[in-house]
Amino acid sequence: MSTDPKTVFTEWRNKDLDDALYACRELVEDPSFPTVARWREQGGKVIGHFQVYFPEELAHAAGALPLKMRGAPLDPSHADSHFGSYLCSILKTTLELSLNKDVKLDMFVSHPICDAARNLAAIWGRNHDYPCQILYLPQNPNSGHSIEYLKDEYNRLLETITEVTKTKVTDDDIRNSIQVFNENRELLRDLYDIKRETPWLISAEDAYCLVALAGILPREEHNELMRWILPKIRKREGRQQDRIRVVFEGAFCEQPPLDMVRMLGQSCYIVDDDFLIGLRWMTEDVPTQGDPVLNLSESYIERSSYSPVQHDNRKPKEKMLLERVRNSRAEAVIVAAAKMCEPGLEEQVAYTHALDDAGIPYFVSEFEENMTSFEGIGLQVETFLENILFA
Repeated sequence: MSTDPKTVFTEWRNKDLDDALYACRELVEDPSFPTVARWREQGGKVIGHFQVYFPEELAHAAGALPLKMRGAPLDPSHADSHFGSYLCSILKTTLELSLNKDVKLDMFVSHPICDAARNLAAIWGRNHDYPCQILYLPQNPNSGHSIEYLKDEYNRLLETITEVTKTKVTDDDIRNSIQVFNENRELLRDLYDIKRETPWLISAEDAYCLVALAGILPREEHNELMRWILPKIRKREGRQQDRIRVVFEGAFCEQPPLDMVRMLGQSCYIVDDDFLIGLRWMTEDVPTQGDPVLNLSESYIERSSYSPVQHDNRKPKEKMLLERVRNSRAEAVIVAAAKMCEPGLEEQVAYTHALDDAGIPYFVSEFEENMTSFEGIGLQVETFLENILFA
């Protein structure tokens, strides 16, 4: 399906760099998701997908907006009654966004990434009248059948997407979408190159927001924004400060509050991280020749990052973390986990052992998306960094 992309975010246009970045921050922090409402006002369909990874090209090829459902800093007053007490916040706030009508979807897709998320689609389906599905990504990506299995799973999902959008999706439509997302992947890699090589040119929260916008904008529009903004960031006049270079690990699903990212960025340079890793899951471009669904399936297995919810024997997560540290020339690691997040808390053990063996300083912490006070953790982080700086 080929349609003219809809424009939903104009606040950054005709602004200087600082004002444009401010508009980006304001949009990311707005829990009412105005760009989604504008998309729907123009007749567009919205496919919401939960963390961590979703093949957004399939929704895009059908003319829908793939919306990254990443929770929000709000009180889950409606959603609380649908979940037990001892569960992570992101499950509740994501459901809350739909129950309080802040976000209206035409389809929702979840993933069994943990015991709690396994039930999200069923709970969602009992409270909404549109399709709510589970995408079963391979539990054993090392199997010789995992790519073919995933291709079948993607095709199954695509059937429901086309029923929702009332469109016919061809291979060329998917190839065109892959090209759009390949450009986006290249632009995000460029952003992270700036973070690693010249982190003083962009603040931690601005870099975070530029990535987060990819999950709430049409990708063509996000590409246009990034093509305009990245060269201007590179041309900024900035002076390198005497700060420790740090990797942040532990934000693969629930996201830390933007104020926490801002606080950390004032104390150190966050030169790499796993913020919103699902939007940057592919580490290389997806091929456009041949079967596009097969290419997406193969790329998920063979051209991808890592997270605690994918179990690939070729990518031991502690080894991948050490590689991230080396590639970014980081001097320390913040090993974080969302409260009540079993996968994240379990990986902290392996991460800290690997960092101990490598002699790399680290700081262990928990966070919750609804946190509002950062004085305690801020003081602890500053003390940790000063001990390294003046050792």
